[in-house]
Amino acid sequence: MKIFGKIAIAVAAIALPSMVSGQEITESDIEMWRLDCGELVVNNLDAFSDGYLYEGQTKALTDSCYLIRNGDRYLLWDAGLPSTLVGAPLTISIFSMSMERSIVDQLRDLDLSPADIDMLGISHYHFDHVGQAPDFSSATLLLNDRDIEAVRNGADANSTTALAPWLENGGTIETISGDHDVFDDGSVIILATPGHTPGHSALLVRLPVTGNILLTGDLYHFREQIENRGVPRFNTSRADTLASMEQFQQIDEALDAIIVVQHDPGDIERLPAFPGSAR
Repeated sequence: MKIFGKIAIAVAAIALPSMVSGQEITESDIEMWRLDCGELVVNNLDAFSDGYLYEGQTKALTDSCYLIRNGDRYLLWDAGLPSTLVGAPLTISIFSMSMERSIVDQLRDLDLSPADIDMLGISHYHFDHVGQAPDFSSATLLLNDRDIEAVRNGADANSTTALAPWLENGGTIETISGDHDVFDDGSVIILATPGHTPGHSALLVRLPVTGNILLTGDLYHFREQIENRGVPRFNTSRADTLASMEQFQQIDEALDAIIVVQHDPGDIERLPAFPGSAR
């Protein structure tokens, strides 16, 4: 938690879930784009395992976000690093951060603006997932109530600032206490996967052509953690993390899903490069 606290202050300055297994899925017009939300080089990877799996290692990670269209409604999943990093790389603590294009800039390629985004779903409150949230203040915020409580209690200074349009200025919030059917048709399900943060969530997207996609949030940071169950030192609960990993794997096996680890540069290539989309 200390690592994320330092970064937050500096960046601010500049069993299957019932609704997955039992609900009838309706045929929907679904489309998903992978957005580039920045890059992170971890200069000391040791903090990413409380079992000393990565001592002395470094790793380049990506920061990916996702735009999902269901008919004429849009969900943005995660909001990446702050857009102030565009053209202005920054190193803080163990992270070197950079960004080529903002989310808003990429949306222009699709003839969309922030006003077109109906819902902003956040996997969890860490700085690299809420950075551009204020650009979408007119959207309904979807965030687990345990993470909202943590932010209100001062868990992360940057998330307090980034989520202020909703937590302080009256923006619309739809709090989530467990799994949540985003479009009420079974096509997109926010999955409760606590442990990284108290209310961490992953996302299941059921595409008619591509099939079932599982977006990990930060349940895993890179693919090898799926096998070695590496739990970062800064997670809020080791037991909850391991339980969420087990549940996530059950869902993957039951639905024959494609797992996309959102921070793994190789993993995100399982989906088409922007402006291409998966259907």
